[in-house]
Amino acid sequence: MTRPSLNKQPHEVASMFDDVAERYDLTNDVLSLGQDRVWRKEVAKAVDARPAQKILDLAAGTATSSLPFSRTGAYVVPCDFSLGMLQVGKRKHPWLPLTAGDATRLPFKDDTFDAVTISFGLRNVQDFDAGLREMYRVTKPGGRVVICEFSHPTWAPFRTVYTEYLMRALPPVARAVSSNPEAYVYLAESIRAWPDQPALAERLQKAGWSKVAWRNLTGGVVALHRGFKES
Repeated sequence: MTRPSLNKQPHEVASMFDDVAERYDLTNDVLSLGQDRVWRKEVAKAVDARPAQKILDLAAGTATSSLPFSRTGAYVVPCDFSLGMLQVGKRKHPWLPLTAGDATRLPFKDDTFDAVTISFGLRNVQDFDAGLREMYRVTKPGGRVVICEFSHPTWAPFRTVYTEYLMRALPPVARAVSSNPEAYVYLAESIRAWPDQPALAERLQKAGWSKVAWRNLTGGVVALHRGFKES
């Protein structure tokens, strides 16, 4: 079983997700106590996909995250670098154009998409600043980016409880429901090491995005960041 280190070598991260692909959606539902469904609804509202728009869903995994965009009539491209995830996704959603791709070297032309979104995947990109620049490159002028990622709870007492859950409760639960519990030890470690909300907003601005703002979900356990590419 694969557990990547926090230097996030791409082959290690891809292999980890290959290992957990079959039960990934179920495991996420259990570990988040069902909150992942709430978070994804908020992502869909923030992306605000419209009919005939082109939406790039990065780190799409099994493409569950892409379904809300598809239902609006938008053309959505689920993209991931785990072939195992894409294979499971293609079995579940054969009508979607699942695409293999690395977030730091996207296989798309400049100014292609009306919106680019990534949920719980930016944290796993080895050079996520390069990923933010690539998202900017493939977005049309006037288009938008929406990032949903684990973050830092804003209330100090809750932050302490949450950190304890991550490091103590999450691995045993993962052992019960996941095909690769070691992957969820990495998950806990990577969440703790991730930049807080203002720091991620600053990195978005440095990558070229304007009107950057964020909104906390579940007390800051998750944060939604949004930015725009100037026309």
